[in-house]
Amino acid sequence: MEQKSSNGILKQAGILAAAGIVVRIIGLLYKSPLTSIIGDEGNGYYNAAYNWYITALMIASYSIPSAISKVMSQKFALGQYKSAQKLFECALIFVTVSGTICGVLLMACAEFLVGEGGAHVLRVFGPTVLLYGPLGVLRGYFQAHRTMVPTSISQIAEQIINAVVSILAAFLLTNIAVSKLAADPASGINPAIYGAAGSALGTGAGVLTALLFMLFVYYVNRNMVRKQIANDKGKVEDTRTILLQIVLVVIPFLFSTVLYNITPNINQKIFYFFMMGIRGLSESETASLYGVYAGKALTITTIPIAMASAMASAMIPSISAKFIMGEKEESKAIATKVIRVSMLVAIPSASGLIALARPVTMILFPQRGSLNQAAFLLAGLALTVIFYSQSTITNSVLQGTGRLMVPVINASIALVAQTVIFVLLLVATPLDNMNLVITRVIYAFILFILNDISCRKRLGLNLDTQTIYIMPAIAAVIMGLVAFVVYFILTLPFGGMSDVSYLVNLVATVIAIGAGALTYAAVLVKSGNITESVLDNLPKGNKIKAILKKVKLM
Repeated sequence: MEQKSSNGILKQAGILAAAGIVVRIIGLLYKSPLTSIIGDEGNGYYNAAYNWYITALMIASYSIPSAISKVMSQKFALGQYKSAQKLFECALIFVTVSGTICGVLLMACAEFLVGEGGAHVLRVFGPTVLLYGPLGVLRGYFQAHRTMVPTSISQIAEQIINAVVSILAAFLLTNIAVSKLAADPASGINPAIYGAAGSALGTGAGVLTALLFMLFVYYVNRNMVRKQIANDKGKVEDTRTILLQIVLVVIPFLFSTVLYNITPNINQKIFYFFMMGIRGLSESETASLYGVYAGKALTITTIPIAMASAMASAMIPSISAKFIMGEKEESKAIATKVIRVSMLVAIPSASGLIALARPVTMILFPQRGSLNQAAFLLAGLALTVIFYSQSTITNSVLQGTGRLMVPVINASIALVAQTVIFVLLLVATPLDNMNLVITRVIYAFILFILNDISCRKRLGLNLDTQTIYIMPAIAAVIMGLVAFVVYFILTLPFGGMSDVSYLVNLVATVIAIGAGALTYAAVLVKSGNITESVLDNLPKGNKIKAILKKVKLM
């Protein structure tokens, strides 16, 4: 029974992870031409505004999918379909009110939050906060039904529309700004701000598209919903009780999520204040430095973390349902298996980003002016892939098992520690945006440790350190060395790593990644860390097993 349940979680997580990775890839692919249009300065304005937009979403509705899926899955497990439906309807009202308030406040406080340049971009994001609330509720509703397909499709559709509209709007608005500036050089118009605002329009268009799709899916499934409600002969909870449940669950999720993600906002404000107020840099120069960090290096690390986020989303309803039914051992089995699969992906991803930081950055952001700087920052950020992947999962385990305030406490401790360290680094070192990298690694590591300790206590987890961490780390180091050597040899006849052309870099990187992946698999298989039975439990495990047998590794 445990095997079947945990395999189901991994299957749904695999669906959501695949969608998440596709979404991140689309995001990276459109970021390159977008950066060419708006530049590092525009990237700085966009990312500064985007960080506060995400914070507003978290306060208004971002925690809703996880919170709603948790509560509804418990009600489904107990057969309380009428109460679940009422919860769904009350949640829609809740996010409409909270989304409106947060969207208005975001636009009203824009200049205070991100400065004059970023304020124009942040005001464009404002209305999107209202749209995202109902979208989050609908996604949480279907996640509670243990199906990630609607959410996955809506995420991909959202990102495709986002990419298309962002590029087109940024291009058109940048050209308009350039034309106005040429006609009146004294106007002070900044094309980078116009372009960044155009990119923000794409985000709103994407969210609207996803919302319309999820409404369509709900309409198609309305008969199933009616049938479930008709079969429920139990008592329906009153509106006050339902709203209280939403508030009691959402608030801890909200605090945890906000603290988990507000770190970039705090660091951005401190960074801008220090660089402009103490170092004497202009807003444009500061935005460029921040744009290289947040718009390039940080963006690349989101792809491997997407799988952990997907697993966490898929895991919450099941762990919550199992835990409320008293099946603690099965909850433990689900958590252990998800953590192991996550580390099998996160550890080699981090190693690969370190070994091939410059080649990967050149593929996605080929602008030579900041290429070396972005690659250096990426190599430093790579470790956060491991720490964030596990802390995201353990965060969800704690929330799913009722320890809603523990992640809040852990995130608070990590936030205070990293803020103090960041200020000290800025004062004591000349590392500029590298200080952002060091601080993020420290924050992620503290959160990783605290959540791991809390999770072990809550479920009595006894994770096999050698199997889950040590052997994948050894294999990942060997993989990274092989990938780097292969890339170095392939690019040597074409001018070496520093002078290689884009096309040669692309081909060499793909081959190096392939060689590294085979090396990683070979080490784990030959060491006995991965067996056929382990692969049988992984998403698409049979296909992976067939490939390994084809290349004589198994």
